[in-house]
Parts: sequence; structure tokens; C-alpha cells
Amino acid sequence: MRLNELSDNKGATKARLRVGRGVGSGKGKTAGRGVKGQKSRSGVTIGGYEGGQMPIFMRLPKRGFNKPNRKKWAELSIRRLGQAIEAGVLDLKKPVDAEALVAAGVIRRELDGVRLIGGGEISVAVNLTVAGATAGATKIIEKAKGSVSILEVKTAPLPKRGAPEKTDAPKAKTVSKKNAKKAAAKAEAAKEAAPKAKAAPKKAAPKKAAPKKAAAKKEETARHIPYWEAVQGYDAKADEDVVRKIVNYCGISLNSRDGKFVACTDETERNTVRDGFLKKKLGLKGDDAELDAKVMAVCEQMKKDRLKNRVIFYYLLAQNEKMLGDL
Repeated sequence: MRLNELSDNKGATKARLRVGRGVGSGKGKTAGRGVKGQKSRSGVTIGGYEGGQMPIFMRLPKRGFNKPNRKKWAELSIRRLGQAIEAGVLDLKKPVDAEALVAAGVIRRELDGVRLIGGGEISVAVNLTVAGATAGATKIIEKAKGSVSILEVKTAPLPKRGAPEKTDAPKAKTVSKKNAKKAAAKAEAAKEAAPKAKAAPKKAAPKKAAPKKAAAKKEETARHIPYWEAVQGYDAKADEDVVRKIVNYCGISLNSRDGKFVACTDETERNTVRDGFLKKKLGLKGDDAELDAKVMAVCEQMKKDRLKNRVIFYYLLAQNEKMLGDL
């Protein structure tokens, strides 16, 4: 008998079914998956699907509640306690607590506390200090003239989600020797500079205007300059201050195309100039026909300009009425 002559018993092994190896194998083409559907594709895992009916994990009732901060007790039975007493590994002259039980090898670890359970009998008086005990186990200990003291185990509340855990003791900051020397040097320098600072108080530096506000103010004051230069085409001795007043009167309306120019062909526009500037601003009184004639006179005066500037138009109206000083 040689190693190469060893083989399994007949029928002990069976070759695995190789799918997708031609139509003659019986499992070719679709490899036993069928023609269509989700399961005929690769990468599909349908766990617990039962053909559309309610799956069993949803039909079965759910019982109980798992406490997230529950305690894990180290259970100590009466039988195990009796065996330890008979072996003499416990000092019964002192109260037996969790540390003594662990040191004697009765329990492996304390966990969240020791809980006394189980039934049976015990003949020796034992003074136990545990975290919990059943009613039956307590009666057995007391029947043997022993005692069971229950420790108060407080359950810590769960921290709120996203909130860091609070600690009573503040975190101590670790300072290197190099940083400690620097801090000491700064403290000494501050003490030396303290009387000097009292003797000669520093003068408060004058507040500087914000550059953005100053630039905006400068731009606002220079806004009338292009209009003043345009008015000089009609009146070479035009007063800059008068043009500034007209520009301020027009306001933000000059930012739009309709407000910047006067359309003499539009009757509504002419009525706006008549009622708004001649009547309200200049205070002219009279028939509307007379005032309309004054507006048309300026339109004729600015006939060469295809787009009639509103500031120039108002300037010429006031100039014709000799009321530039009243603006």
C-alpha cells in the first residue's frame, strides 16, 4: 500500500455541478436561473423573501425590552457557596464580599456586582455583602443564622446623542518646561511695565473712517461732474452747485434709461415734467397750456440732441424762468 493508492470509498465524494457549460450538460445557457427576473441577474441577495407573503420574521410577535444600560451580574449559587465553605477557601470571620469571592476563586470576576441565586441548604453562618439576592436564597442564608447585605448600585444615565460626556474634575493642562519659562518671563515683564503704564497712559488713537465709506462718499459728491460738463455745452458759465442740486433732486431715477432722458414725443412724459418740476419744484402757477408751451420750448432748444438729458432739460427750464438761484 502506497500513498498514491489511497482513495475515498465509492460514493463518498461527488463532483460539484458545473453550470453554464453548454446545452448538453442540462445546465447551460441560463445556468438554471431561468430567463428573466431579479434572481437571474448576478449580485442579487434577497434575504427573507417569501414570494410576496408576510415573511416569518414579521409574523412572529416581539416580546420584552432590551435595556441599553442594563447591568451584567456575576451569579453566585448557594451550591457553589457551600462548596467553597467546605473547601475552606473563604474566611467566614469577616464579611464575604465580591473581592473576597474573586480572591478565593469562587467567581472569576466581579462584573457589575454579585447576585446570590439558587436553592439548597447551607449549615454554616455566612455574612454576605452582595449587589442582589433572590428571596429564596436570602431565606436559606438567614436560616443558617447568617446575613445578606445588599449594596446600592446606581445606574448611570445614558449620555445624550451628540453631547460630550461631562466630567466633574476639570482637565489639567500639560505645560512643558519651555512654555512654563516663557509664561514666567511674560508675567515678570507685565509686573515691571504696570507702574509705567499708570504713570503715562496711552493716548487713544483717532478713529479712521472706513475706506469703503470714504470712497462711497467721494463717489457721491463727484456724481454731478459729468452732468455739469454736459450742461456747459448749453451754458458755458453754468454753476456747478446748481447742477448738483438738480442731480440730487432727480436722485436714483438717473440710474435708469427712462429716468435719465426726457422723451418730448411722449405726452405723459411732458405732463410729468410740467407737474413735477415746473409746478412743484419751481412753484410756477398758471394754465397748463402755458406751462406745456414752456416745456415744448426747451424741447425745441435741445432739438439737436436725439436723447435729451433730464438734468440739462431741467437746467434750461429754470434758466428760461430765471429761477436757477431758487433751486
